[in-house]
Amino acid sequence: MDLVPQLLFTGIGIGAVYALVALGFVLIFRATNVVNFAQGEFSMVAAFLMVVFAVDLGWPYWLSFLAALGGMAVLGALFNLGVYYPLRHRSYLPVIISTIGASILLANTTLALYGPQPQVLPGWFETQGILAGGVFFDSQYLLIIGVTAVLVAFQYWFFEHTLVGKKLQATSQDKEMASLLGIPVAGMIMLTFVYSAVLGGIAGILVAPVLFVSIGMGSTIALKAFAATIIGGFGDVTGAIVGGLALGVIETFGAAYISVPYKDALGFLVLVVFLVVRPQGLFGERVAEKA
Repeated sequence: MDLVPQLLFTGIGIGAVYALVALGFVLIFRATNVVNFAQGEFSMVAAFLMVVFAVDLGWPYWLSFLAALGGMAVLGALFNLGVYYPLRHRSYLPVIISTIGASILLANTTLALYGPQPQVLPGWFETQGILAGGVFFDSQYLLIIGVTAVLVAFQYWFFEHTLVGKKLQATSQDKEMASLLGIPVAGMIMLTFVYSAVLGGIAGILVAPVLFVSIGMGSTIALKAFAATIIGGFGDVTGAIVGGLALGVIETFGAAYISVPYKDALGFLVLVVFLVVRPQGLFGERVAEKA
């Protein structure tokens, strides 16, 4: 019986990473009506930056963390200026293609600079975790869950109780009206890209000690996070969080009780079921359009 709470804890820990990356998907989508398929590569780049600062250069872990997040903020700003901004008046398709191209560019640039060899990033804590009630609470998973909870609470406070957050919401709902009201739409979109890149970076840094830091980790996380956004309801913040956590739990239990090699397929099977039965997701609203 101890296996069930153990799997539940592990699933929530992995799902929290999916939720953070899915949150980045949702924020960009709500601000620009475009899916950023480079969101997963933000996680990969941040993990490699962390390896460079903490392992290669030997910086203190906290300083490496801040430097990596600073690098992700700069990357988010450059991504906005180089990928989205030149195509902002075009249809969504060229922008989506440009994000895919940027994703390939980031992956291959990292490959050229650092090589294909996976890297190991140490965790924050020296202790592996604690054993309580027959369940082992891994310290890194505890950190992932705790940081995710803090970020979700911060995001709720920021968007609901600050002027900048309300401006961001107004921009996401109607850019033209927000501009007429004096809101700097371009600045709000820039802030969204920066925040989204930092979110993806935090997710990558948190999960890096659990997984190997590799070129392919970004695409793997992005696919799971994208599936989570669809399950939760595309464009819905609550749906991104719930979808990410649910997908992590489903994968973990599937690996334990069905098959480890097919745990990824199980997650995407759930996605297909949602697309057939409830395409708007758990928290999405059904939209009717005239023929």
